[in-house]
Amino acid sequence: MIEYVKGFSLVALLIIVMACINFMNLATARSERRAREVGIRKSVGSRKSELVIQFLGESVLIVLFSFVLAIVITEVTLPLYNDLTSKKLFIDYASPVFWLVSVGTILITGVFAGSYPAFYLSSFLPAKVLKGKIQVGRSVTRPRQILVVLQFVFAVGLIVSTIVISQQIQFAQSRQLGYDQKNLISIWFNDEITKNYKAIKTDLLASGLIHSVTQSNSPVTEIFSNNFVDWPGKPEEEKVLFSTIATEYDYAKTLGAKIIEGRDFSPEFPSDSLAVLVNQAAVDIMGLDENIGTQITLWGDKRTIVGVIDNIVMRSPYEKPKPMIVGHLPGWANSMTIRLEPSEDLPGTIAQVESIFKKHAPTNPFQYTFVDVEFAKKFSTIKLIGNITNLFAFLSLFITSLGLFGLAAFTVEQRTKEIGIRKVLGATVSGIILLVSKEFSWLVLIAFAIAGPGSWWILSSFLERYEYRIEFPYWALAVAGITALLFALAIVSTQALRAAVANPSESLRSE
Repeated sequence: MIEYVKGFSLVALLIIVMACINFMNLATARSERRAREVGIRKSVGSRKSELVIQFLGESVLIVLFSFVLAIVITEVTLPLYNDLTSKKLFIDYASPVFWLVSVGTILITGVFAGSYPAFYLSSFLPAKVLKGKIQVGRSVTRPRQILVVLQFVFAVGLIVSTIVISQQIQFAQSRQLGYDQKNLISIWFNDEITKNYKAIKTDLLASGLIHSVTQSNSPVTEIFSNNFVDWPGKPEEEKVLFSTIATEYDYAKTLGAKIIEGRDFSPEFPSDSLAVLVNQAAVDIMGLDENIGTQITLWGDKRTIVGVIDNIVMRSPYEKPKPMIVGHLPGWANSMTIRLEPSEDLPGTIAQVESIFKKHAPTNPFQYTFVDVEFAKKFSTIKLIGNITNLFAFLSLFITSLGLFGLAAFTVEQRTKEIGIRKVLGATVSGIILLVSKEFSWLVLIAFAIAGPGSWWILSSFLERYEYRIEFPYWALAVAGITALLFALAIVSTQALRAAVANPSESLRSE
């Protein structure tokens, strides 16, 4: 889990960097509005260093206000985050470390975000800006274009990540488990239950509340035992670790597991004390000529295979089926599995089952878990990753939209007279919007060309940690690219439309 914390910490740092980049873009996009202020202050004796300090101070002050707002938002949303992560996090305002880190972050962020605008604005020459002759070429525009491309690389990558993680979760959740989780509950043994198990089982079956009951050395959602097994024809050098379950009668019946060959354990067969069930994965590994009736060596005894059951997904929904042997050995059991009869009043059924347990185990609280609820917890980590990735993807798109807005505003501002001339010569509003918008489309395309291979490599590596996984969905790259392009065009079009509908006489008045 610590690797995810480190990964998301890096993502959070990159989002802060993106926000700083946007501050630079928005500040320099409106540079002409402060150019005359710089020119006047320089003409009356202000030095460049004084202007730099002023602009950096403004930036740090903005970050300070942002910090206060962030604290308020964090306090409001922290309960929701704690629910999301099942943690109890809080801000320790009494900690000197908290304030030291906070002040350091404010200063570093403020200086970093304000450095480029400060040095850029303070470099204007008074004679030129007071004459209105500020010329901005590609040397100024190109860095901002590169930064916006990097933002879109990040945004596209997070969109692809959101899609891939969502697909992996759905793939695992739709997996056939090999047994029926519905109306299945698990109860841990205590001394009283262990002592009175037979009486509890008899009363439960007589009540008509349950379909069947069994006991085992591990609940349905876990595997606590693994052993090496010998079977006829096994190569001496071959060592295969089998998952092993110690249980009693009606194990397959209670779980609702499909019996592919043979039968379940039953009191009708006294010889079942040395009987075992094997799953299909075990059959595939052993490669026996005849499964039923073959003897294998397990737990120091020769045991006879009486049935083959379907593969059951117990420990992890992302693992391939492991070879498993179920042995009739009730003395090792530490939990009960009960299949309830279908009922419209499930709480009432549970209450009656509890009364039977209270009858035989009165000094211990009745504690149970639904198997489907317990199994669903196995998805908690990847769901948390998915939810946080969704949040970061949204923040990334939002911040990227601000950066794109700044660059579009800057570009339109620099081309105001050009757009005015085009309108005078007959250019339409739609034509001007298309002219401005297409210049930004290639930024998204470049970002996609970078983010596509990178996303494929990182997410393919992420999927490889799961044995049961999807193939990388290449259509996710197309969806992310189209989404980013449409998003960019929507943002740029608002600025282009504002310039296109403006009265050309206003922009051409000084010519």
